[in-house]
Amino acid sequence: MKQADGASARVAESLAVRVLERVPALADALVLTIQEQNPGYRALAVVSHDDLWQSCHDNLTRVLQLIAQSPASGGMAESDGRFDAARATGRRRAEQRMPLDDVLRSFRLGGRLVWEALVEQAHSGNRVDTDGLLDVATRVWEVVDTTSAQVAAAYHAAEGELLRADAQRMAALWEGLLHGRAADMAFAHEASRILGVPVFGPYAVVVADVGAGRLAAQLGQRLAARDIVSAWQERADSLVGLLALRHPTLSPVLSALRAALTVPAGVSLIVRGLAEVDRAYWQAGIARRTVLAGRAEVAALQERLPDALLLSSPELARQLVDHWLRDLLAIPPAERRLLLGTLQIWVTTGGSVKHTADAACCHRNTVLNRLQRMQAITGHNFADPGCLAELTLALRAAALLSGHSPD
Repeated sequence: MKQADGASARVAESLAVRVLERVPALADALVLTIQEQNPGYRALAVVSHDDLWQSCHDNLTRVLQLIAQSPASGGMAESDGRFDAARATGRRRAEQRMPLDDVLRSFRLGGRLVWEALVEQAHSGNRVDTDGLLDVATRVWEVVDTTSAQVAAAYHAAEGELLRADAQRMAALWEGLLHGRAADMAFAHEASRILGVPVFGPYAVVVADVGAGRLAAQLGQRLAARDIVSAWQERADSLVGLLALRHPTLSPVLSALRAALTVPAGVSLIVRGLAEVDRAYWQAGIARRTVLAGRAEVAALQERLPDALLLSSPELARQLVDHWLRDLLAIPPAERRLLLGTLQIWVTTGGSVKHTADAACCHRNTVLNRLQRMQAITGHNFADPGCLAELTLALRAAALLSGHSPD
């Protein structure tokens, strides 16, 4: 007949107390077992022999103490101080980046070793029957399972803290990189090591709207296929890409980005090394701002230098708009759309009345009448030699400053 619960507890306590005297030797044996049967510890080599031995010693001690503890005493509560070794091991292994599966495998090996030691102790005294050992086995694996759960909980908590700390460090690194700290060679070399990019060489920076964040991995793969190493950081309002170019040309970059991106983005000019990434970041931001609302274009700064000049001096751009277009922008919407549409075609065709009439699907006299109407409203003579260039810039400035084409 199975022993009563009280007798089973006394048997477990008696055996565990005796085995506790052999903990140092058991720790030696467990270290050897882990090294032989848990290859993760050998492969990663992040846990020293002394660290592993001390952890084995402390956890074997605590497991045996918990086995000796009567279940009725409440000693298996998660708040029990004797889980301190398990929690310390879980936290330390997370900090050492040891995979949790390997850590828990070691605890299972330790549980088996404890069970074998208890069986050996029982046989040496010849006082525990089979039913008694079954009760002890139940107790052993209850303790091992609960202890393992404590290890896993501590590991996950530490892992979460490490991930948050890593994210904060990475964000700080990017902030420094994008704001000029790479002029300090020590910082540049640290950024190079962490991001896996060279310190020197041709670089470009991409700034894309935040919706591109989900595409970062795909963008990295597309660029890698073109022999371009890239690093990406998702910020509050944008995705920033740092592109280490093998050759000083943007053609493969623009091809890859335009094939993958469905949100507005800007691409900088080519700069030389991490020390100039802050300038490239500013350039990419300016290029992004040249994309008008409702369009999902990848704007390369090298293709939009006039627009960039206007955006770089918004006060002068506003004065240009006010000087040429203020009165036109104030007329009723229907007439404004008609006249500004004609004016846009006129400047695009280089001031050709015929080509404007063809594009606007109207008679050349209609174009002339509209031009005369606009001259009367603005007080400007469109026949002035400098008029065409300034009107072109004014119309573009109006679009850029408002984010929409003027109508």
